[in-house]
Amino acid sequence: MAELRELQSRVQELELRLYGKSGAHTRKVTDGLIKVQGGLGNIASKRERVKTLYKKIDDLMKYLDPQYIDRIAVPDAMKLEFILAEEPYILSQAALLEQLHSLQPLLDSEHIKAVPALASKLQTLSQIHIKQQDQSEEVTAETKRLLEDYNKMTLLLSKQFVMWDEVLSQVEAAQQVKPRSE
Repeated sequence: MAELRELQSRVQELELRLYGKSGAHTRKVTDGLIKVQGGLGNIASKRERVKTLYKKIDDLMKYLDPQYIDRIAVPDAMKLEFILAEEPYILSQAALLEQLHSLQPLLDSEHIKAVPALASKLQTLSQIHIKQQDQSEEVTAETKRLLEDYNKMTLLLSKQFVMWDEVLSQVEAAQQVKPRSE
């Protein structure tokens, strides 16, 4: 009965919108709807296939439900096993969700909200950081070059000292071998 009243109020609103408050053509719309409804009823009552279809609409809607196969194929005990098998994962996800919920005030803080305003400063600092990295790479390369030069110089000096030591040893040996002229 409530559905009929709802339908009637919708038809009245439609008539009001179509024809205004005068309602001169109101009977024509209502009469037309009654004729259409009567015609559909007559067609449905004369055709056995349509009657059968009307009776099976609920079954058809049940079979068209995507979860219907799951209800038939997977018994409740198996569903329970699925849930129990995923229990650690579900509990970990629940803990993460609780942690996220507890951290929500931090995400809503003024500091986080001010991030877009500080983006230009961050960009400037990033550029400075990149320049400093380039400079440090240059200093590192120069230091490496100086260390290589130092190592080469130390090697050359070591060779020179060894050579001088040999010459000095030969001179000292030659002086000790000379007979003394007395």
